[in-house]
Amino acid sequence: MKILLSVIFSILITVGHSQSDVDIVKETVDYNMIKGQIHFLALDALKGRDTGSPGLELAADFIMSQFRSFGVGYAPGMETYRQPVPLTLVTAPTSSSLQIAEQTLAVPDDFIILMADNVALSGETVFAGYGLDEDLATLDVKDKIIIANAGDGVAESPQAWFAISADKNALAKEKGAKAVIEIYSNTKAPYNFVKRFLNARDQLTVGPDENEDVLTHIMIDGSKEATVNQIKQNGTSIKINIDGVTKDEFSSDNLVGYVEGTDPVLKDEIVVYSAHYDHVGIGRADAVGDTIYNGARDNAVGATTVLSAAENIAAYPTKRSAIFILFTGEEKGLLGSQWYVDHSPVPLQDIVYCFNSDNGGYNDTSLASIIGLERTTAQPLIEKACSTFGLKAIEDPAKEQGLFDRSDNVNFAVKGIPAPTFSMGFTAFDEEIMKYYHQAGDSAESLDYDYLYKFFQSYVLSARLIGNAAERPFWLKGDKYYEAGIELYQGK
Repeated sequence: MKILLSVIFSILITVGHSQSDVDIVKETVDYNMIKGQIHFLALDALKGRDTGSPGLELAADFIMSQFRSFGVGYAPGMETYRQPVPLTLVTAPTSSSLQIAEQTLAVPDDFIILMADNVALSGETVFAGYGLDEDLATLDVKDKIIIANAGDGVAESPQAWFAISADKNALAKEKGAKAVIEIYSNTKAPYNFVKRFLNARDQLTVGPDENEDVLTHIMIDGSKEATVNQIKQNGTSIKINIDGVTKDEFSSDNLVGYVEGTDPVLKDEIVVYSAHYDHVGIGRADAVGDTIYNGARDNAVGATTVLSAAENIAAYPTKRSAIFILFTGEEKGLLGSQWYVDHSPVPLQDIVYCFNSDNGGYNDTSLASIIGLERTTAQPLIEKACSTFGLKAIEDPAKEQGLFDRSDNVNFAVKGIPAPTFSMGFTAFDEEIMKYYHQAGDSAESLDYDYLYKFFQSYVLSARLIGNAAERPFWLKGDKYYEAGIELYQGK
């Protein structure tokens, strides 16, 4: 009888001390902690956390100190939290010219340079629709200059178009083209508007090994009908001269932490929790003379989201293992995540999900907007987590912005890894969003922390539900990246 009573008592003790995932989230996500983390990352002293800057290095030191205090370990095969990302600063050319048949175009009124090295080349054109894979499938573009419409015919945002341009460039290079010239025509953001931001800009590229043999990539003003008509004719002669480009190599760090899972089988599956911690640095002064772009929304909030998950899972590990990544260079073209997926310390097929967090702003504090929510089987888990803390999870409400392809998640997606992005609630990219997006006014003081408290709790509970789910999440059949996922995980 004494033994029986002892066993019953032990069971009662265990039950009494067991905690649900909701209880665990409430225990670790602390209102003042998240407020303090965001305020530090958005301090003026960090000077906007530009990639490679002393301010970003201060942010990195802070994030690593948080990892250490939580008990987060190093990723397998790593002896530090730092994953150096080699980068090359490419300065804008000092001189450039573009000649189409007998017509000479000028920078920046007629064209801008998206990507180039010092070069003097000539060749004939071939018009290729939007310059996408399906457009080039039946065309011989070897040693030709590809002419393409900007964008993809679906996305309306110029930001999305420029992200798509990188894919076009890689494809054109693979097909042996000499250069790419895109025709920019966007009524929402005319050429005269975007040229101010893109002309004569220095660029960062991942390198040095990925930075060899740059394929020249130019964008011309599509409002000039005579020029467009001429350049669309196959066989038009083109001459391009670019000079004065210089390169400076340096490195910046991704920050990577790890917590091993508790299940003897599921611990071999890894869930990545990611966000970028860089921002755009110093910019033009606003109406009150502020030049520091603090980046509280974009992306101190996202970095703090990952820190909240790291603190929680380090204290109460999930069945699946967890990797926490803070990327550098997102604002320069998703460079840190590009490097990570090509140099992951763990095999990519062991990563079953990437739960990214990135933000432009919010205009509805009853929502969490998940970019890619309806694309993976984890949708019910994320919806449940959000509703638990009083928020409604919704799919991307502004698909014309091409947001899925504008954050670090896409570099995982193209490898086949399911990868949505958890963002603050918005219903459209309206004035309230643009008031803070990449603006000096995006300060920690301007945030609604009562809302963020629910937002962080929702993310962390989503993480726990995904990390403990009986079955690994995957793409829904028919998704753009479904087949890539099948190929990645075959045999797993």
